[in-house]
Amino acid sequence: MNISKFLYVGAIGLFALTSCSDDDDNTTVIVDSTADLYATSHTDGNVTKYDLLRGGSTVYTTEATDSEGIFYSPDDDSFTIAARGATQNSLQSYLSISDLVDGSLDLTVDISSPSALQSPRDIAVSGDIYVVSDDTNDNGRFFVFEKEGDSFTLRNTVTVEFAVWGIEFVGNDLYAVVDKDTDLAVFTDFVSTNTTDATVAASKRITVEGIVRTHGLDYDGGTMIMTDIAAASGGDFDTDGAFHVITNFDSKFNAVENGGTLAVEDQIRFEGDATLLGNPVNVVYDAETDAVYIAELANGGGKINSYGNVSSSAGGNIPPNSSAVLSGVSSLYLYKD
Repeated sequence: MNISKFLYVGAIGLFALTSCSDDDDNTTVIVDSTADLYATSHTDGNVTKYDLLRGGSTVYTTEATDSEGIFYSPDDDSFTIAARGATQNSLQSYLSISDLVDGSLDLTVDISSPSALQSPRDIAVSGDIYVVSDDTNDNGRFFVFEKEGDSFTLRNTVTVEFAVWGIEFVGNDLYAVVDKDTDLAVFTDFVSTNTTDATVAASKRITVEGIVRTHGLDYDGGTMIMTDIAAASGGDFDTDGAFHVITNFDSKFNAVENGGTLAVEDQIRFEGDATLLGNPVNVVYDAETDAVYIAELANGGGKINSYGNVSSSAGGNIPPNSSAVLSGVSSLYLYKD
């Protein structure tokens, strides 16, 4: 199956460079850009990379048995995951992955952090700082690691007064969903302000109207995407999920006072059984193609759903443009170059 057509929402033309010879009948399309979608899994800890431009996928068998949260760095051609489980509770980095060309590859971890995590959910990166959200209890924690050469150092741990899940850097500010709730919080100048072990309050926290229970978020090009898992189990939990598109996010967020509510009229909500969303646990957004990719955990045991033209749509009960099965899918990361 051609994964580029299957997952990329018809946007391949934005990345293909066309070279024409003197003969108009002899046209060669040269794709020399990159659009790779990385996905982690609870089922086996593997990482799957989908090449959205050329088609095909690569499965990397890692040393993790369960993972959630992933980041790709072009500096050392590595991906970093948060390993989960009774015996694995650290960041793991795997280097020079593009040198490996087979369809399925067994990897040995190259860099591992100190064992500190308990229930990691997401990774947000700012320079050499890797922040991991951990939802062990109702007082969530952010583990702040610093990557120096071939090692991770746990710099400090920040405890917050709510359960956590998805996190996202927007400039120097760290946005965090309030798990088990409908809220979105921000910690301004997070890295420079929070340098020691401490319990801190969010700089600002607002309610996002229309959401039942939020989990994932992603920001690109001035638009924020937030997911809604609604019920985590029971009843119609595998079809009651949704996601919200918040265009002009910065101005809308700034206009809401601390403790206030962002009205549903200022958002675009996708919901309904046709969306194939039950527990959308993680999301990435590509502003250039106006495409959303969602890690959907409940519907069908795990899928990656894609939706196009999300900021210009009216939302509603819209089916995905495509849906790929990935058992236990837990998080996504899109790298483009």
